[in-house]
Amino acid sequence: MSNTVTRTRLAALAAATGIAVLLAGCSSSPDASDKASAPSCAPAKAKVTLQYWNTVPGMDKVVALWNKKNPDIQVETKNISNDQYGILGNALKAGKAPDLAQVGYDELPNLRSQSAFVDASACKAATAAKSKFVPWSWSQTSFGGTGVFALPQDTGPMALFVRSDIFKKHGITIPKTWDEYADAAQKLHKADPKLDITFFDPNNAEWFNGLLWQNSAEMYSYSGDKWHVTVESDQSKQVADYWQKLISAKLVRTDLANGSTQMYAAYQKDQIASYVGAAWGYSMFRDNLPKQAGKWSIVPMPTWSANGSSGDWGGSTVAFMKGGKHLYESVKFNTWLNSDPEALAMENELGGLYPAANAGLQLPALSKGVPYYNNEKIFDVFADSSKKIDTSFAWGPTQKTVNLALQDAMAKAAAGDGTLGDALAKAQATALKSMKDQAIPATAGK
Repeated sequence: MSNTVTRTRLAALAAATGIAVLLAGCSSSPDASDKASAPSCAPAKAKVTLQYWNTVPGMDKVVALWNKKNPDIQVETKNISNDQYGILGNALKAGKAPDLAQVGYDELPNLRSQSAFVDASACKAATAAKSKFVPWSWSQTSFGGTGVFALPQDTGPMALFVRSDIFKKHGITIPKTWDEYADAAQKLHKADPKLDITFFDPNNAEWFNGLLWQNSAEMYSYSGDKWHVTVESDQSKQVADYWQKLISAKLVRTDLANGSTQMYAAYQKDQIASYVGAAWGYSMFRDNLPKQAGKWSIVPMPTWSANGSSGDWGGSTVAFMKGGKHLYESVKFNTWLNSDPEALAMENELGGLYPAANAGLQLPALSKGVPYYNNEKIFDVFADSSKKIDTSFAWGPTQKTVNLALQDAMAKAAAGDGTLGDALAKAQATALKSMKDQAIPATAGK
């Protein structure tokens, strides 16, 4: 998804190489309910209409293109960005889920444990689609090769957005490491007390997870028939302590929500000099701060060590939902939607999606300079970021609950009640309790 507000509630994995993916629930094998609910892949004998729910701006125009080309397989789209998972959850309970729905990578394990999907592997076209996507994303949707429950749509490799004019004005070098970033934060604030290097949104666990990911802070692993929870790892504490120091020194703002009117106002007033964001965010500043064209650049995310690892924030899939009656047609549309060059180009232009499909990474628009960013080839930065992400990172089966606990504790820390380190401890405890409550075997530590 590219809608900024929606993006703050989603997270994803991103890398250009394979990933060892952990399974949702308490078993490393597909649930029996997955197999039982998988329909046949026989094509319909008459015209069909599919329901596809999503959160992407402009997706109705992409669907209109499909409908024009495929009169016998029509698709009706519904935007559910105002309450994505609430709407999907209610529809599933009522037995009225759509054929297809957009689901964030981090929500797949949770929804799969609730038998929300059907396995499309009965369709040869679904299994054959594997070669069309970057390997890590396919592994996420197939859950370790046990089925095909969704097709990848987009990813969110991270980078640093910088107001290069502000850095130049104060004679400060654009930072390449987090140590240099902290040093730049001090220098910028000293030069102008009203200027901060960035903001820390305490109500955005998905963004913070991307920061943890960059530092190889593995939050979960699965072995010995149980989940191993390491949310409060040394790597996680290093990230939390770093940002806590910036917050305590009042070198970053904590009163802004990502994508909010207040956030854009702060950038408009030249009160903030950089933004730690993802590939889908390139359109945010372009569309909301048009007068700052030529002042922004996108560079690699500051790193912790010489290996130059990166992180990921955002991204989603299009899942085959339980109750869909037209699997053959759903696979056909889903494959086109997420791998056809014409569809991918429209999704990138209208919705800002950074494609998960191999063909999408070759889009002409992603190889050209972007006028707003000084005609720099910004997508080269994101492509390089994709290749530098720790592929061992995985999501837990109760990720949404854990994220909410993390956000609550981070908000308290930002207000001076506790620290971000305390927030990690709260998230760790919540992860273990939420799994226990659902009878999912789990233990602390590896």
